[in-house]
Amino acid sequence: MTSEQIEKFITQLKRKNEQVQIHFKDRQPVTGMFITGSDYSELKSKNLWRIVSSMNLKEWSSRNDINLSRIFNGISFTRLSDDNE
Repeated sequence: MTSEQIEKFITQLKRKNEQVQIHFKDRQPVTGMFITGSDYSELKSKNLWRIVSSMNLKEWSSRNDINLSRIFNGISFTRLSDDNE
């Protein structure tokens, strides 16, 4: 997916700070939340996205530790969907 497609999906009001399903070309889907940290603009320009998986979300919400996130390349995304779909 392009960075524009991803940005359009995650900036919609109902998806701000919400978990989404991220589907990939070559691996199982990941449920997580896109993080808008201090490097968000730089990463977005390269189609890279910082995501906290659902496993680490509780700890993330209490500590906001950037080390709990992973960076994924948007090129490998095939589809984004709401977590409840």
